[in-house]
Amino acid sequence: MDDKNLKELLVGVRNGDCSVDEALSTLRHFPGEMLHCAHVDHHRQLRTGVPEVVYGENKSAAQIIEILLNLRRFSPLPLATRVCAAKAAEVCDAVPDLVYHEQARMLTPAVWPQEEEGRGTVLVVAAGTSDIPVAEEAHVTSRALGNRTEKLYDVGVAGIHRLLSRRELLDQAAILIVVAGMEGALPSVVGGLVDKPIIAVPTSIGYGTGLGGIAALLGMLNSCAPGVAVVNIDNGFGAACLAASINRQIATRR
Repeated sequence: MDDKNLKELLVGVRNGDCSVDEALSTLRHFPGEMLHCAHVDHHRQLRTGVPEVVYGENKSAAQIIEILLNLRRFSPLPLATRVCAAKAAEVCDAVPDLVYHEQARMLTPAVWPQEEEGRGTVLVVAAGTSDIPVAEEAHVTSRALGNRTEKLYDVGVAGIHRLLSRRELLDQAAILIVVAGMEGALPSVVGGLVDKPIIAVPTSIGYGTGLGGIAALLGMLNSCAPGVAVVNIDNGFGAACLAASINRQIATRR
């Protein structure tokens, strides 16, 4: 349940459209509900601004279905990450009004939430085409959380002119999520060009000495550009949640 739904419920009780017993029945499973496979946190969005999201990597399709069906009873934003295409097909057959984003490996509602006025734009920047799946996870998550979100892909440091030719787009963004593998240099370059918060996402893309993203992670952590925060390897979802949190603060101060 989010702020909007809770306010509607309380207003309904005040206006007599909903009895106290009916409201109590609605809230009976709050703040958490124990299922066969999970303990669902229905109050997470009220506390943190981000709803509980299903991490689907090691869950069966049946488990994802059970959790999503329970989440959507109280949340307008049932989300699942790291879901393969085969499991996604089963889930979409059982849970209506979901869409599968294949590159991002995410399940989201078919109807996106309305973008909120006054928020800045989140720009997702990807160094190479191979980094796009992680960038798409960030892009889809950011959109789902209600942020105006744009993307700029395949602008890595091997052809720096590609990035420099899009300076206007970089300057217009309020927050930048910069995704890169290999040596992970792109966030440092972007950090030297803009005065906005930069969230760096190392990916596991690279040859053997990239060590599955460790080289990119260490490169980003050692960036000489100020104002660069770093999330875990391949964690586009976490980067988008951080960007959404910053964007909420921007909105409340306007």
